[in-house]
Amino acid sequence: MRSVLIAVVPSKARALVLWAAIVAGHFPPLAHAATPRPMRVTYLSNSVTMAPLWMAKETGAIAKEGLDVEILSMTASVAVPALIAGELDAIQMSAAPVLNAALRGHDLVFVCGLLNTMIWNFYGRPGIASAEALRGKIVGTDRPGTPGAYATQVSLKKIGLGPRDVQLFPVGGSAFVIAALNAGQVMAGIASPPASFQLEKAGFHQLTSLLDVPYQNVGIVIRRSRFDELRGRLLPLLRTLRSGIDRYNGDKALSLKVIAKYNRETDPDALDRSYEFYRRAGFRRELLISEPGMQGMLDFLSDTIPEAKKAKPSQFFDDRLVKQLDASK
Repeated sequence: MRSVLIAVVPSKARALVLWAAIVAGHFPPLAHAATPRPMRVTYLSNSVTMAPLWMAKETGAIAKEGLDVEILSMTASVAVPALIAGELDAIQMSAAPVLNAALRGHDLVFVCGLLNTMIWNFYGRPGIASAEALRGKIVGTDRPGTPGAYATQVSLKKIGLGPRDVQLFPVGGSAFVIAALNAGQVMAGIASPPASFQLEKAGFHQLTSLLDVPYQNVGIVIRRSRFDELRGRLLPLLRTLRSGIDRYNGDKALSLKVIAKYNRETDPDALDRSYEFYRRAGFRRELLISEPGMQGMLDFLSDTIPEAKKAKPSQFFDDRLVKQLDASK
C-alpha cells in the first residue's frame, strides 16, 4: 500500500521553498525520472472549502486506492506557475486564477467541481444595517479580477447598489478587508467562515449572503496537455474525493477533527458553525462543474480581459473522467 505524504512546513515557507526549487531546477524532469514520482496535489488555503481533499486523505480513501500522493499547501501565486511548469500535477482551487491563466494562453482545465456556490457574506459595520445606510460610504474590496472583487460586486448588486453608489477601496484580500472593517477604515466588505462568525459576534450586520449565487468554487485543475498522462491516477483520485465528501456529510465528529487539524481552529463553536455552513453550502459528490457559475466569472473578467467576452464555460473544463466515474458505478 502506498503512503501519502503531507508537507509539514508552514505554507508560506513551503511556497517559497518550492518556487526556489522550481527556479533552480531542483525537481527531477518528468520525462527523465528513473522512477515515477508521487502525484503532487496541492490545496491553496486552510479554508474548509478544501475539505474534500483533507477528508480523502484522513479517511484513508487515498491509501485504499493505492495512490502514491504528495499533498502540499501553498498560495495560488506559487501553485499556478508550478502547475504550468509541470512540477505539480493538480491543484484544488477556484475558477478565478484558472480563468485568468487560461485566457492568457495557459492550458489549465478543471476535471471536476467540488463546490459550486460562493461562500461569502457581505457585512456592514455597526450602524450600517441597510443598503441606503451604505450609499456613498467606503466599501473594502480586493484588486480587479479577483474572487473578492467579484463577490463584492455581486453583493452590491444583490442589495440594489452599483459600484458608483459607494466608494470602492481596494485594500487587498479577505484578511485585509476584515482588518479594515474592524479598524473602521471601511464601512462594508465580504467575509467567509470563520471570520464571518467573529464579525457577527462583534455586532456587524449581514447585509446579504452569497450562498445562493452560482460560482465555480473549488475543483481539481490540471494542465490539459497532461490529461492522458495523468488519467490513470486522476480517476481513482476523483473516487477518493467523492468518498471524502460522503464522509464529510455523514460523519460530523470525524469531520470536525479533520477541520481542526488542517485549519488549526481551536474554538469549538467556530468549528461547529464552519462544519454546518459547508454542509449547507453542499460539496457536490456528483463532481460537476457549475457552468452558470463559470459564465458569471467570465462576464466579470471581461472588464479587464477582453478575451473573456467571447469565451464559453466549456473551454475551461473536461468532464470525461466524471462521466467515466459515473458509468462505472
